[in-house]
Amino acid sequence: MVESDAHKKYEFKRTLEALRGKRGRGTELISLYIPHDKQVSDITSQLREEFGQASNIKSRVTRQNVQGAIESLLSRLKLIPKAPENGVVIFCGAVDIGANKTDMQTFIIEPPEPIVSYKYHCDSSFLLTPLEEMLHEQKTYGLLVLDRREATIGVLRGKHIEEMAHLTSNVPGKQRKGGQSSHRFQQLRLIAINEFYTRIGDAASEVYLGINQKDFEGVFIGGPSPTKEEFEAGAYLHHEIQKKILGLFDVANTDESGLTELFDRLGDALQDVEVVQEKKYMERFLKELVSDMGLASYGEEQVRKNLQMGSVETLLLSDELRKVRLTIKCGNCGFEEKKTITKKLGDDEYQPGNCTKCGSSLKVMESVDIVEELSDIADQMGTNIAFISSDFEEGNQLLNAFGGIAAILRFKTGI
Repeated sequence: MVESDAHKKYEFKRTLEALRGKRGRGTELISLYIPHDKQVSDITSQLREEFGQASNIKSRVTRQNVQGAIESLLSRLKLIPKAPENGVVIFCGAVDIGANKTDMQTFIIEPPEPIVSYKYHCDSSFLLTPLEEMLHEQKTYGLLVLDRREATIGVLRGKHIEEMAHLTSNVPGKQRKGGQSSHRFQQLRLIAINEFYTRIGDAASEVYLGINQKDFEGVFIGGPSPTKEEFEAGAYLHHEIQKKILGLFDVANTDESGLTELFDRLGDALQDVEVVQEKKYMERFLKELVSDMGLASYGEEQVRKNLQMGSVETLLLSDELRKVRLTIKCGNCGFEEKKTITKKLGDDEYQPGNCTKCGSSLKVMESVDIVEELSDIADQMGTNIAFISSDFEEGNQLLNAFGGIAAILRFKTGI
């Protein structure tokens, strides 16, 4: 199975969707967030105290369910001598499964990012907010605001802005001192401006090159015109950072408050950067769709056949795709078929009906998430997989017009 960051994010998102639908009849679902540095022995001691306090719960059913969940947690903790690097989250409790029944269920998750603090939470639903926040992009951007008087260098992580450096210039004002010729004064002023831009470029490059380049998306530059345009045109940043300039924005302030002003000006630019690669994939797919070569395929069956032939270069999957591939079989005559159905949270189990061959009842032998199934085939064929968000027009088009499944082909197959 492909374990790209995008695929891990998809799986994590699906897991949270499933947990979001779990409900208890009372405040009897327990969420336990364990950071890497939390001593398991301390957690065990607290859980034993919680077990004792649960005896005061008036409702007999709720009391038994809470104590049962705590006992289950204690047994699980015996298998975890030390929390993993990012910590671990355990959800446990009597989940309402309908028909006046509950089922004691336990879910263990290793989060994609480190857990910040220890939490023990008991409620009628699982506490998912800390994990849901991890779904939001935490990419790193450079924020640089400047004019000819000063410059401030900052870093944006998620929505947190950190000032890294502040510089002031020795650029003289526009009024020349007595005795200097106008030409001489302008030359000195241009030299001073160039020196200041060079200092800014060196300082900003040092900051941004020190960031893990895997997480560093690029730089936004703010300031009055023509300062920011002069700075970009002069290529004062290190060449690796220069090519990561994402945009220029008009801002009035160039001190620390200018960083916030620049961030406020970005608007949809950050969102556009996050989906830029997805847009490129979709633009290429749509272009191939109408070209003479026609190196594009869409629809589940057509894409599956192309995948199995090894003709798919990039498999495009909507991150909102919610379908399962069923293997249905007749126990009497052996008839078997594959069927894909849309599976939404809370849907009743699919009833396949009777066999068309002999009339006996059919049974669902296997149910596989279609993303997992297609990703497995892609992995075997060395095919790239791209998960496409429906948050932009082309991504929404993939989901609604093409069924959430499409492909860019290596060669034309006629399928």
